[in-house]
Parts: sequence; structure tokens; C-alpha cells
Amino acid sequence: MGGAAVAEDPSETTPSDVTGAVPLVRPSTQRMRGRRGWAKKYERRLAVSDLFVVTLSMALAHGVRFGWEPFIPVQGDNGPAYALVTVAIIVVWVVLLGWSKSRDAAVLGHGPEEFQRVMHASWLVFAGIAIVGFLTQWQISRGYLLFAIPFGTLMLLVYRAAWRSLVKSQRDAGQLQAQCVVVGPPKTVRQMIRRLHSVPRAGYAVIGACLPGSGADRHESIEGVSVLGGADDAAELAIHANAEYVILAGTDAMSLRETKELGWELEGTGVGLIVVPTIVDVAGPRVSMSPVDGLPLMHVDAPRFEGGRYALKNTLDRITAFMGLLVLAIPMALVAIAIKLESPGPVFFKQIRVGVDHRLFTMYKFRSMYTDAEQRLAALHAVQGVDAGNEVLFKMKDDPRVTRVGKFLRRFSIDELPQLINVLKGNMSLVGPRPPLPREVEQWEENVGRRQLVKPGLTGLWQVSGRSDLDWEQSVRLDLYYAENWSIGGDLVILARTAWAVVAGRGAY
Repeated sequence: MGGAAVAEDPSETTPSDVTGAVPLVRPSTQRMRGRRGWAKKYERRLAVSDLFVVTLSMALAHGVRFGWEPFIPVQGDNGPAYALVTVAIIVVWVVLLGWSKSRDAAVLGHGPEEFQRVMHASWLVFAGIAIVGFLTQWQISRGYLLFAIPFGTLMLLVYRAAWRSLVKSQRDAGQLQAQCVVVGPPKTVRQMIRRLHSVPRAGYAVIGACLPGSGADRHESIEGVSVLGGADDAAELAIHANAEYVILAGTDAMSLRETKELGWELEGTGVGLIVVPTIVDVAGPRVSMSPVDGLPLMHVDAPRFEGGRYALKNTLDRITAFMGLLVLAIPMALVAIAIKLESPGPVFFKQIRVGVDHRLFTMYKFRSMYTDAEQRLAALHAVQGVDAGNEVLFKMKDDPRVTRVGKFLRRFSIDELPQLINVLKGNMSLVGPRPPLPREVEQWEENVGRRQLVKPGLTGLWQVSGRSDLDWEQSVRLDLYYAENWSIGGDLVILARTAWAVVAGRGAY
């Protein structure tokens, strides 16, 4: 099935999340907070959805394990009927989903936090049952629990993903957004507006800006957003603008006392305060908070690129890759036959890539292009040109060099499956930064090379954030963020989002 390497393929196809580039739309005037705000309505609907899913999961677990006899008792002294246990677990589970703030509007529609809170609540349910069973000596059926908790958690995540798709579609239309006023110096405000506008599905719509001192008089607008006035009057201006949040972004024009007084001024107004730290792109276990004389200090640990976590990640990668190759052996053989039948040439496409610590390795893919793809590249450059802001990567929809079989493979990212061999060999990880070409590395600016401090991945943040539609700067920022802040839990979320993106078949070309 193998063969000699074909000419270097300058493009890649990988799964992309449904969160591609989204056109900027005018934010809705609908309020987020309050009794009639969209947040309360959405949270109530989520609560009903959670109750339905948990009840269904527990009922199925009871039926599968005990049939439909509700009064079978739990083994042990004074053990209650399983029907009562089922009802108790349902109530506790739904309450913990609320207590963990998994329905909080601040985490809905964007990022992994919502899913992590759902899993945390489910883990607390399991731990609570174990503690109760230990203290009472009730022998609750393990088969019953091992069906109910994992299945219920999975169904909760599926339903939450469906709700998230609805949120995204509504935010694309300008709904379900929190309207914000950004306060800070012009340069920082401009950067903040750009970031929030680049991810409209996060739900923050900037409707005004406040600049320190006389700087407000010299700007009518920044990035298309009106300058409302000075930072000293931010609270009054935000209330007048009907904003729901004031975002304080890196201004040294306001003292600690003035910042605290801004929070006081916003009390009872329905306007929240968000403080953006001066250090960005750090998260997870690297960050901790400690109060010192009423001053919240944020501790940021230096990123580590070795140790037990990395050994565990490497072990899980290789085990998963081995199992994946065993399961997919027959489908991959059928793909190889289809490639051979359509066009002459090798089945596998082999390409030199740059791995961890800038070590070169050979990456494998199913061939999706004709064998003369490299010779036709220069002509395509001349006709297509290079997208502005994406000069390092050449991407083209409806690329004539792609075979018919190749288009299908790329649409569902089947052409990437041979990279499981790279994962098994230790060249790559299941999740990591995009594996770059040597010629791309030659064009990198300073500090971009930090993304090679970890193994490149078969999938990553760059894939599940609209990879084919990202410009070069966005791709680099996501890769650097992952390299310094990765976690096992975050990898699992990325893999789940990748599976969804592959099924949707969007964004890869």
C-alpha cells in the first residue's frame, strides 16, 4: 500500500469546528440580566433539559439492572427501595448541576468551562453515593451506578452541545449577547475590541469605550466603537448606554482605590465589572489567586514541558493510537484501494514536518492530490494570490489538484488517519499545535518557535476554532496558548469537539 513520497503538499486538511469566521452583526438590545433577561430564560430551559436527561438516564439504569420492579431493596441494614435511591440521585444531580454553575450564562456558548462543570457535578454525585454507601454499609449495585452515571454524563454533554449550537446560531444573528463598555488606554482598548469581535460567539458585544483623561476628547471612535467619554465617568456612561458589563482593561490611569470605587458605583445598577489582567493567554493549573491585605494577587506559574503529566499524556497517546489502528485497519485498507483505483501513485503521502524541539520527522497522510501537485503550485499562486494576513499558509477552496476521492477524504478528515502511526512512533500527540513545514518555520517571527516546546498534534485548538478560516496570527496565538496551558481534561474536550467537527464535515478543504 505504501510507496515513494510524492511531491510536498503545501496544504493540509483537518477538521474544523462549526465556529468558523462569523460576520460582525449589530448586537441586540435585549437585556442579558434581570427577570426578563435572556440569561434567566435560557438557564430555566437548561434546568428542564437537565432534569429530563438525568431522569431518563436513571430510569433506564434502573430498568436495565432490575427490570421495572421499583421496590427492590438495596442490600444492607434498612436499605431503601431502589426507586427511592433513583429519585434521590436525580434530585441531587440536578441540584449539583446548578450549584456548580454549569448553567451560568457567563460560560454558555463558548469555551470548555461549561462541559467541565457538568463533568465535575457528575463526579460529585458519584463520590457522594460512594460516601453514603460507606457510612451506611448499603451495597448499592455497581452495575446500576456504572450504567447510570457515565451514561447520564454523556447524555448531558450531548444535550449541552445541542443547546450550544442553538446559542451559536442566535449569536450569529446578534442575539444572546452581553453589551459591554471597555475602559482603558486607546491601545489596550483597541486590542480588547478586536479580540471580542473576533469571537462573537463568546457573547460579549462592545457598544462603547471610555478612555483615561483627555484622551477621550481626541477619539470619536476606536475599531468602529464610539468613545463615550473619560474613564472617570465610566460607571455613569455605562449605565446611560444601557450596558451590562464594564470591562476594565489595563489602565494605569485609575488607582486601586478608584477601581474599587468604580465597583461600588456599579452596585445595584445591574452593570457588572470585569477586570482584565495585564498578562494574557494563561489559564488552568498555572493560575492561582491569593488575597493580601484585600488585594487579589494572581500567581502565574512558569509553563513546564516535562514531568509526570507529560509522561501520562505520551502513554495515553500511544495506547489510543494503537487501539485506533487496530479498529480502523479494515476501513483504512478500503481507503487505500479507492485511492489506487482513481489515480496512479502511492497510497500514502509522506512529508517532512517540524516536531518537538524543532526535530524533523516524516508525517503520514493518505494521498488526496494528484502526484504533480507541487509542480502546479506556482501557477495556482499566480492565479489565486495569497490571502492577506495568512501569508505563511496557502489554502484554496476547490483546489484542482485534489482528486475526487481526496475531496471526500478531506471533507471528513479521513486523510489524517495515518498520522496515528506518527502518534504511535512518538513523533506526534493526539492533541497539540499544528505540525509546521520547514519552510514555514523559516518565516516565523520571534517567539513563534515556543509552539514547538510540545509535540505537534493530530488535532488541536487550531482545528476546533475554525482552522481553515483562521489567519496566521490567530493560528499562532492558539498554538502558543495550547503549548503553555494544556491539560488532560482540556485534551479530552478538544477531542470531543474534533469528533463533532468531523461528523459535521465543515471547514476542511
